[in-house]
Amino acid sequence: MSLLSISPIDGRYQKETKELANYFSEFALIRYRVFVEVEYLLTLSKTLSEIKLETANVNELKNIYRNFNIEDAEKIKNIEATTNHDLKAVEYFIREKIESLNIKKCSSFVHFGLTSEDINNLAYHLMWQQAIQKVYLPEIENLKKQLKALAKSYAAISLLALTHGQPATPTTIGKEINVFATRLNKQIEQLKIHKLTGKLNGATGTWAAHQIAYPKIDWQKFSQNFVASLNLQPNLVTTQVEPNDSLSESYHNLIRINSILIDLTRDFWFYISRGIFVQKKKETEVGSSTMPHKINPIQFENAEGNLGLANSYFNHLATILPVSRMQRDLSNSTVIRNQGIPLAHSLLAVKQIISGLERLSINQDKINKELENHWEILTEAIQTIFRKNGDEQAYEKMKSLSRGKNLDKNMIQQIIQGSNIPTEEKTRLLQLNPKNYLGLAEKLSTID
Repeated sequence: MSLLSISPIDGRYQKETKELANYFSEFALIRYRVFVEVEYLLTLSKTLSEIKLETANVNELKNIYRNFNIEDAEKIKNIEATTNHDLKAVEYFIREKIESLNIKKCSSFVHFGLTSEDINNLAYHLMWQQAIQKVYLPEIENLKKQLKALAKSYAAISLLALTHGQPATPTTIGKEINVFATRLNKQIEQLKIHKLTGKLNGATGTWAAHQIAYPKIDWQKFSQNFVASLNLQPNLVTTQVEPNDSLSESYHNLIRINSILIDLTRDFWFYISRGIFVQKKKETEVGSSTMPHKINPIQFENAEGNLGLANSYFNHLATILPVSRMQRDLSNSTVIRNQGIPLAHSLLAVKQIISGLERLSINQDKINKELENHWEILTEAIQTIFRKNGDEQAYEKMKSLSRGKNLDKNMIQQIIQGSNIPTEEKTRLLQLNPKNYLGLAEKLSTID
């Protein structure tokens, strides 16, 4: 880790986020641009007779991006220092490579008829799509599987629920964890099937340069096929810029995932604070610089902070990238370069949550004590059965007996014994206790 890094993503947390460098570093951006430029040239060579290539030439061109390395990227940056244009520097680099390969006839067709945005939108969308598929999705799937496993393990462990922070109808730990697993699953599935768009249609989206050079070629079909070959959905009607609506949709998908995880981190923080979960201690760790007894839930706290930061970035990206004055302005160009930052914070948070969950164990004594101290939560069941048997004032009676009060087992059973409900119903209520009044909670713990 570099002690001179400005961003903690490249400093303190570099170990946890380094795999994203393959998709969002300056080197990665240049490599993706080279890839798109070369593939475009190869596609042109299948269409234009004057630059038809032999198989060996095709492999030589592909090797430009296959073998692309740091030295190549530095050459492009050196060219950029002269051109003051990053995409033009990529074009000149590829043309130099082509001339050394003895296929000079292709040189003038590098970046033929294109504007920078034709290459950039495809590069940025590919970077995002592949980082999601290859790095982020596997990690968020690991978290979902971990939650599902915990939900199954804790399916039958009763828990005093709190609504508005007050004792409420019991649930199970498994069911509450499965709530997060099922919410996550819906968003993960949407992320998997979401399609990013891409455009390749020239300076103002009219194929003007292409059409004037080769009026008999169907350039719409050409672009459609080329963009689709990159596993992107062709967008044929644009200005100079691809509007980034699909990218914005993907960011919003991540915002929803992160919001679910913020909800999770806060709940687990409270469960730890309540003593429902105990954190495993590591002998070499320090919880406080002055209080030796502390084991803090730092994984959940750090995750919450990273998720909030990520969502702030995603919100800005999602609202600014689809906006461009008239046919093009550069206000979103500098912004999109930062899309890897919120994904890195999101990835880091997922890893922190996984680590935090691995340190938890159930405190059954605390769980039992909480439940035993709150028999008043059974008044819901009692008033429901009373109403079933015709008592129109059942709710009001239970309210007067229990609201704001702490009832014990004897008090609850006296209420039941003194009622006029059928013996069968009375017996069922007398068998109830705060630990077994669970409805379908255990079944819900394992439902998808």
